[in-house]
Amino acid sequence: MEKRLTTRHLDKLRAAGEKIVMLTCYDATFAAVMDAAGVEILLVGDSLGMVVQGHDSTLPVSMEQMVYHTQCVARGAKKAIVLADLPFGSYQESPQQAFRNAALLMAAGAQMVKLEGGAVMAATVEFLVSRGIPVCSHLGLTPQSVHTLGGYRVQGRLEAEQARMIADAKLHQDAGSALLVLEAVPRELAKQVTDAIAIPTIGIGAGVDCSGQVLVLQDMLDIYPGRKARFVRNFMQGAPTIAAAIENYVRAVKDQSFPALEHTFSAE
Repeated sequence: MEKRLTTRHLDKLRAAGEKIVMLTCYDATFAAVMDAAGVEILLVGDSLGMVVQGHDSTLPVSMEQMVYHTQCVARGAKKAIVLADLPFGSYQESPQQAFRNAALLMAAGAQMVKLEGGAVMAATVEFLVSRGIPVCSHLGLTPQSVHTLGGYRVQGRLEAEQARMIADAKLHQDAGSALLVLEAVPRELAKQVTDAIAIPTIGIGAGVDCSGQVLVLQDMLDIYPGRKARFVRNFMQGAPTIAAAIENYVRAVKDQSFPALEHTFSAE
């Protein structure tokens, strides 16, 4: 049996300058395929609300559904870290609420949980980490706040936003976060954040200077019928099988050919 990866492995990859590969995953079969392809983190994302359930946002996804999909992925993954999203409404009320629901995801097979939000969530991160639950924070475009943000818009183009994001990243690091996802932020800002903290950053629409990359599975296979974001690349193109497409994605992240300039945003 292969040894399960840990956050220490991610730290070593970052220190060595080797990019970390993350991909969303919702079932046991794809978990096994991704594991074999060398994907290091399987994100059981609340994105399943859109790409699996057909909703127009992540907001309707329930804790019960996240637990179910986490169990499925955990059964298929032997080596990769299983990272599970805390869905909307499951952690914002209090650190205690966050702990109860994070514990359910850990019991379902996750090795880490992810939550969205800036400074307001730092105390919750500290509460979880101090009680044995590894946390991945998520800044930039936070899909659970889509209505507050006014849509799926690039974040961090204004100077005040940039300063706040760097400060929030430091707060989450100091609170104990093991990982930080940066979504839809200018590549220059993502580099600043990555350079300002000691934990790995994972970009999605945030440029090649992050410590690693993540995409939604259905996006990188080009099978999602909805609008395609700028940061998406079709890895099925030219690939004979889905397994080969995932291997191509791993290779492209590792050799830094993805994301290319056309997959990123500028501060201007």
